[in-house]
Amino acid sequence: MTDVMVVDAVRTAVGKRNGGLSGIHPALSLAYVLKALVTRTGIDPLEIGQVLGGCVSQVGEQSTNITRTGWLTAGLPMDVAATTLDSQCGSSQQATSLAAGLVGSGTVDLAVGCGVESMSRIPIGAAMNPDLGLGFPIPAEYEQHFEFTSQFEGAERIADKWGVSRGEADEFGLNSQRKARQAWDEGRFNGQIVAIDVPVLGDDRAPTGQTRALTRDEGLRSTSLEALATLKPVARPGGVHTAGNASQISDGASAVLLASADRVAQLGLRPRARIVDSCLVGSDPVLMLTGPIPATERILARNGLSVDDIDIFEINEAFASVVLAWQRELSVDPAKVNPNGGAIALGHPLGATGAFLITKALNELERIGGRYALVTMCCGGGLGTGMLLERV
Repeated sequence: MTDVMVVDAVRTAVGKRNGGLSGIHPALSLAYVLKALVTRTGIDPLEIGQVLGGCVSQVGEQSTNITRTGWLTAGLPMDVAATTLDSQCGSSQQATSLAAGLVGSGTVDLAVGCGVESMSRIPIGAAMNPDLGLGFPIPAEYEQHFEFTSQFEGAERIADKWGVSRGEADEFGLNSQRKARQAWDEGRFNGQIVAIDVPVLGDDRAPTGQTRALTRDEGLRSTSLEALATLKPVARPGGVHTAGNASQISDGASAVLLASADRVAQLGLRPRARIVDSCLVGSDPVLMLTGPIPATERILARNGLSVDDIDIFEINEAFASVVLAWQRELSVDPAKVNPNGGAIALGHPLGATGAFLITKALNELERIGGRYALVTMCCGGGLGTGMLLERV
């Protein structure tokens, strides 16, 4: 296996529900970041062997291999192949892992891992909308083996099992907002966001004919523990999770360019990090969201590392209890976790979030001069992603 290098990583600003990105087709959002990778690196796009993209709700505007559609919408060469996959919330992280596998095996010299989701235009769960008359994805026989639960219920059961209180979850949500605001105030996201011209929408959500540049994440909110305490639980009466301590409905796209070490040298590219290892693990589909625990354990064990060796952890803030349970189980220093805020503050555009977290981790490693970053996500159905990056 050859070393797989991260050459560059970019993302859109994350749009809030019915915000800036809601006025454009999701394939266009993806096209912007794919084009930016090519432009920023000066790479001949024909050098790219394959493009692998993640997207969760593959229906309507996000159907029919949106990764390929995004590539062609960017005006990039038709000769380059693209595939869209669904590993739920971890889709673009798994897409990047598989792209790394293609490069590491020598199948291709360069590859792109990317992802996109417009939750404003294609709501979560749209593919199982009963109005479509296409049936429900879970057969009755499934429940002979596992209880079918929602992610919301899974998050509440995690809170029960690990003793996460409403107050702790609210404090975690508030800290996410504070860290994200500090990161923006200090310019920590500079250089990773692709500016996109988006239509200005009127009160009726119709285009006004004007445009504006979207360059800043739209999910940040000013709040307090007192304000968070007034929010109603979203999963069950008396539950832990609210709109203030769980991830936001969001829109966005992200992309990562990978290359073999030899090809990097031949093309005169500047590598920014090495992908040391990656994994996708199965976990309890009833608790649903505990996958980051075994994924982190596997990555650390396979590479002879401990949590103390990792400088930055990027774990998706799907729900506060997911991160807090993971921290408790693995004794992770909270100061190393999502130092620039997470999905509670910045948003969680499902299929794009994995590559978004990789982009954040890469830039933060460079900012602090760290060596290792570990990226992990929980995924619907009981999966956990893991990726270990080493700055070069």
